[in-house]
This record gives sequence, C-alpha cells and structure tokens, in this order.
Amino acid sequence: VDEAWASPNKSGLITFNLNADGSLTKSAFADIPRGGPVATQRYNKNKNIAIAHYGGHGITTFTDKNGAFELLQNIGYEGRPVGPKPQQADGPHVHHSVLDPTGQYIIFPDLGLDVTHVFCIDKSTGKLVEQAELKAPAGYGPRHATFWKSGSKTYVYIVHELVSKVIGYEVTYVRSGGLTFKQVDEVSTYGPNADPAVTQFGAAAEISVSPDNKFILASNRNVTLTQVPNVDPTNSTKINSNSIISYKLASGGKLEFVQLAPSGGLFPRHFEIKQDGTEIAIANQNSANVRIYKRDVKTGKI
Repeated sequence: VDEAWASPNKSGLITFNLNADGSLTKSAFADIPRGGPVATQRYNKNKNIAIAHYGGHGITTFTDKNGAFELLQNIGYEGRPVGPKPQQADGPHVHHSVLDPTGQYIIFPDLGLDVTHVFCIDKSTGKLVEQAELKAPAGYGPRHATFWKSGSKTYVYIVHELVSKVIGYEVTYVRSGGLTFKQVDEVSTYGPNADPAVTQFGAAAEISVSPDNKFILASNRNVTLTQVPNVDPTNSTKINSNSIISYKLASGGKLEFVQLAPSGGLFPRHFEIKQDGTEIAIANQNSANVRIYKRDVKTGKI
C-alpha cells in the first residue's frame, strides 16, 4: 500500500509478481478511495483484503481478481465523537486490521475513537458485517492488536499508543454472532516499575506474539532510556535507543514481565521475529536503521 497520508484517490494498492531471481515486477495498481492506508489483512481464504486507514478515517475492503483488486466496501467513521487527547482531535484513526484465529472475524483498533471495531465476515460475498465494538478507556488510543490461542481459550491483546499500555481480553464467540471481551490484564509497555513522569511521553507501536506462542512483545517510541554501541566500530559515540518490552503469556491470559530491552535506535515502528524465535529485526523509523538482535527462545530475553 502507498499510504499517501490523508489524500483521497492518491493512495493505492499495488501488486507485484515475484520473479524466480527474487526481483519484483509491478503487475497491477488499484486506486483506494480513502487516504492513509496503513495496515492490510487478507481474509476469506485470501479472496479478499481489508485495509485500515489512519489518515482516511475508515476501512476499505477489496476482492482479489488474480492480483488485480476491485473495491468491495468503503466504510467511514467521520463525524463520530473522538477521544480527549490532542492526537485524537482530528478524527477517527483506524490503525490495524487483524484476523481472528477462526478466520470468521476481523478487528480494527481505532486510535481516534478509543474503540476497536469488530466485523464478521460474510463468506459468500466477502463483505464485512459490523458487530458490537470493544470500547477502550478514554484517551488510551488503541493502535495494534494480536490474538493468542491457549488451549480452548482465545485472548486478544491491544497495545494503546497514547498511554503505553497493553490490555488483554478473553474472547467469547457468541452463538448468535459477534464477540464479547472480558478484561484479564492491563500492563505498562515499560514494565511493572514504569515511571509515569517519563512514560507519559511514550508512543507504544507494534505488538506481536512470539512464534512459539509463549511471549508477547511490544515496541516503545519517543522515550530514550538507554544508549547502545555505535554500529560503526571506529565510532565510539553511543546511539540513543528506545525499547522493546517482553512479557510471558501465563495462565488465564495474564502477562508476566520478562525484560525491557533496547531497540537499537529511535522510534521502533515495527519489528519481526525470526520463525525459530532466535532473532528479532527492529525497524527504527527516526534513526533510519534496522537492528537485528539475538533472542533467547527459552527465556524470551533479547
């Protein structure tokens, strides 16, 4: 996706063919009638794609016609009451698009409205059917989410950008349709000894479950708590670093603190854990670098 911030009809969904040598060839382009697309989610056996629009204040869905996408839905939330924080004043900010473990629902955290939108998937048409929302406390700013399946139970964890907290919920599937959520935990993305005077300036970003299904990690932006060695061995000047938090997933969906580790730069917007869990790649937006760290699979420490 080309984000194009808040400019309708300028953002686009671009398709590439992957060639045998690893190179890419552009094969299709679809106009998106809503600006600021920031997250995509394939669903309905990959026949459809749902897009969250931060700058465009809504959601779009598309049908995949062999890599050429056709618009299916254009859902807007303009005009709804927003949260109390300055970052929410300019309207809804749908920030993530996440498929549940059953493939029946997609949820969309909305930083501007302090809610997570919930949709059921109509498998025959590919359309999303709106269900009851999950409301966050005022001013929390839900940003990204991840599901965790533990035995017969399903949990969802939502990271809240404006307060740097993760809230965990047990998810119940209602027989007549929809999801209900029971809060099971709320933790700081700076750990149990977080200093409110410092972390109020944080901006939590990404959240993910480790590949072994045992840990949750989240990234913190905008608060420098440590410095790391320079990547240039001839330069002794240390680099300011934001952080990555790790929690162990425990019984009943509780989160047990493991570590607050450096991200290796500033504003870690995204991170990805290697499939075997032994490494983590962290994209630090404001320092324009990607740092790769080793990770202990048993302890979860970076």
